[in-house]
Order: sequence, then structure tokens, then C-alpha cells
Amino acid sequence: MHTSDVLDAIGGLTAQLKTYAAKLPPIVHLTAVPTGVRPKPEAIDEYEEIVSRFRQQSSGTAYKGLNDSLIESLEAFEVGKLLGSVQPLLAVLDYVERMQRDQEIEVGRIDEKRLAEYRAALHKIMPGNKPELDGSGRGM
Repeated sequence: MHTSDVLDAIGGLTAQLKTYAAKLPPIVHLTAVPTGVRPKPEAIDEYEEIVSRFRQQSSGTAYKGLNDSLIESLEAFEVGKLLGSVQPLLAVLDYVERMQRDQEIEVGRIDEKRLAEYRAALHKIMPGNKPELDGSGRGM
């Protein structure tokens, strides 16, 4: 398994989250989704397939430590918890960057760009990342 394979999986999961997030109302409580607004069963199946494929490919590699975070993201996605789905994927990106920094893996220039793009996309998905809400939640 190569870094590009990891990023392919993260890219697929990010795409699923972006599609789901687009269907949510602009302001959603961080821990709950309004009744009836859950990912479609097909989206859940695809998300699960990506995670399953990753788990099979990562067995016995330096990337097997990412499995728990991906499962956590899947479980949150299944019940419609957007924040709970995004945070583990951000943790995966942090883990990959740490592995690169510690020279456990090689990350090419193209993959570095993909890491940054996926991080930016995941941050945009997170609730409260809207310009019209800038400054909210910081108290008086």
C-alpha cells in the first residue's frame, strides 16, 4: 500500500461527506442531525466499501494504524453525525503527515498537494465554518 492509496480512500470518503453535507440545513446542531436527514443507504454502503477495501489493503503495512479512525468515521456517518465523521478523517491526515515528518513513509509532491486539498475540503464541511458565522461561538 502506498500513500496515494491512502489518499484515494480519503478522497472517496471526503466526496461522500461533501455530498451528505450539501443536503443538510445551513445550521445544524453539532451532535444531532434533524430527523430524516441521514445519508442514503447507497451512500453508507459506498462509504463502508471504501473503509473495508482500505482495511484489507492496509493489513501488515505502516497504514494499519489508520483503521480505527476510519471505522469511527464510518460509524458516525451511518447515523448521520457529520462532525463525528469529519474529525477522524482529519486525524488520519494528521497521522499521515506525522509519518512523513518522522520519515516512516515517502510522500511525493502531488500527494502533499492532495493532503492539503482534502484537509481544506474537510474543514469546509465542518459545521461553523461559514463566513456569515465568523466570530460566533467566541463569547462576548
